[in-house]
Amino acid sequence: MSPTRTHSPEETERLGEALAPALRTGDVVLLEGPLGAGKTCFVTGLARGLACKARVRSPTFGLVHEYKGRVILAHLDLYRLDSAEAEGLGLEEIAERAALVVEWGEKLPRRWRDDALKVSFSVSEFTSPSQRTVVAEAAGERGSALLEAWRRSLAAGAAESAA
Repeated sequence: MSPTRTHSPEETERLGEALAPALRTGDVVLLEGPLGAGKTCFVTGLARGLACKARVRSPTFGLVHEYKGRVILAHLDLYRLDSAEAEGLGLEEIAERAALVVEWGEKLPRRWRDDALKVSFSVSEFTSPSQRTVVAEAAGERGSALLEAWRRSLAAGAAESAA
């Protein structure tokens, strides 16, 4: 996906909300970017789009938070782990009942990244402090399907806004 710029936390949340209709149990969405880049805002939008009622919080200390909605959303934060430790989280069991959305997704063992949607967030020191650049890329068949569905959802939302 070509780079998308957001200018507020609410715009970043709307990007997540646009992806939500395509998510299903077993999907893997990898979120990468520095602290404060918008990863948790994106997850907030995903949760809203899945009709999850609970307030999204960064799971840095709890490692995994689950939110019940149309699909269970398992929000993982691997900031404090390495890939060997991530392997011990019981990812297979979680993926059987939920869609995995993983902050610091680059720390997941390779096999989990081979069929996933990767969303990278960046902040430029030369732009407004609330501006983010978001870039998505797909790996594998399901990652590609998620990316294509997200593109269609964003295009439909842009068309509605223009009308």
